[in-house]
Amino acid sequence: MEGTVDGFRYGVVTPVAAYVMACLGGALGLRCIVRSLLNDQSWKPGWLALGAASIGCGIWTMHFIAMIGFQVEETRIRYDAGLTLLSLAVAVIVVGIGVFIVGYRGAGTANLALAGTVTGLGVAAMHYLGMYAMRLNGAVRYDVLTVSLSILIAIVAASAALWAAVTIRGFLTSLGASLVMGVAVSGMHYTAMAAVSVHVHGTTGGTWDGESTSSLLLPMLLGPVIFLVLAGVVVMFDPLLVLGDGDWNWNRPTSRRRPAREPAEEPAAPRHSSAFDPPAVPLRARQHPYEASQRTGEW
Repeated sequence: MEGTVDGFRYGVVTPVAAYVMACLGGALGLRCIVRSLLNDQSWKPGWLALGAASIGCGIWTMHFIAMIGFQVEETRIRYDAGLTLLSLAVAVIVVGIGVFIVGYRGAGTANLALAGTVTGLGVAAMHYLGMYAMRLNGAVRYDVLTVSLSILIAIVAASAALWAAVTIRGFLTSLGASLVMGVAVSGMHYTAMAAVSVHVHGTTGGTWDGESTSSLLLPMLLGPVIFLVLAGVVVMFDPLLVLGDGDWNWNRPTSRRRPAREPAEEPAAPRHSSAFDPPAVPLRARQHPYEASQRTGEW
């Protein structure tokens, strides 16, 4: 018999919470990728890895928060812990491949198409692997056309996110991009869930051993959520990550160039230089009694 599928068991609570987590992961990931591009002296692999992990954890957390609201009325649903954790690893690793492609090779058309396709397929693989981890007293079936549409949405969303990561610099524009990214990722998830139908084997409700949906998923969600919070702390305490402009890098070489011009204006200045603002040296150089004492050796 056909099961009664309901993806909104708790109303709008799970879709809204899932969307928030997708936006949070996307925002942190975009800022970390921007950080790796703003300063050539920064540890690029570390920032790119942190960005990929943030996006991957955000997408995975979004999926399973949304799945807490999924039910089939005629049977209980449980999850295989190993496959559930494997889906998290797939999300982080495949998103990381796409992030490193655009982080090192740029956002050219070919690179963006390759990275977006790989990342989109990885997001879709994470989703359907997470669905494969589902255990119920029935058989899950998918509509091929709707599944294809969900994969296409995943690829487009991934390409747009990667393009935004290497193109957008400002904090507010990155925030807007993360909101759009959250809509795209959530749209991909619920499009994929629209392809699901369940053929129930019986009405016993399922009697096999295993963890219930909430008792398994909630503790597993705690780890990625804590990681996203810690990544948020890193973003908050790095001014360049928050501002997203190049002023910090632009000012540093300027301050190093000024002392190099001082010997031409006053040869004796290096003996009496200080750690304060370099323009103070030319100001003392214009005091004529001091110049005379330097020439005569009198103090």
